[in-house]
Amino acid sequence: MFARRLLSACKRPAVASSRFMSAAAAEQDLVVIGGGPGGYVAAIKAAQLGMSVTCVEKRGTLGGTCLNVGCIPSKALLNSSHKYEEAIKSFAGHGIILDKAPRIDVATMMKQKTTVVSGLTKGIEQLFKKNKVTYVKGAGRFESPGVVAVDGLDGQKQLIKAKNVLIATGSDAVEIPFMKFDEKGLCHRLARCRC
Repeated sequence: MFARRLLSACKRPAVASSRFMSAAAAEQDLVVIGGGPGGYVAAIKAAQLGMSVTCVEKRGTLGGTCLNVGCIPSKALLNSSHKYEEAIKSFAGHGIILDKAPRIDVATMMKQKTTVVSGLTKGIEQLFKKNKVTYVKGAGRFESPGVVAVDGLDGQKQLIKAKNVLIATGSDAVEIPFMKFDEKGLCHRLARCRC
């Protein structure tokens, strides 16, 4: 429903997206600020409906907190730990005998987690390419009505003209003055997730 309303607000047909935008570039039908699960899905759907779309993400990888530092990395590590437990408790019952007790190689486990995350984030980038969504790595902000300024991760600054802007930046924990994050009793949500 949102996508149909947004598409009907755009009177002109979609223009081909260019890889790099500048103040002189064609006006985009939609600029999405934030490349997490809300932002990247909205950008792809809008492009599928014929809009010219740019997605701006400050992290430098798509997928948001869940894919980059939260759910997915945690589950990848949990999967590895389940395999370790299975080697200890279940292999013998299947006729698989280990001559030595299995051991954990944390560096390899972390590399596996990184491989999983990287594969998924690159998959979203491929969906962007397939659907002609321009991906800009940097922090987006409103410069003026209809103009999004991007401070690129590469140090470049650019302006993107937009008929519509979707803010999909997610949220962040805010410390309350009388309840500081002490990382013991009260943790910032990312403090537990950084692996």
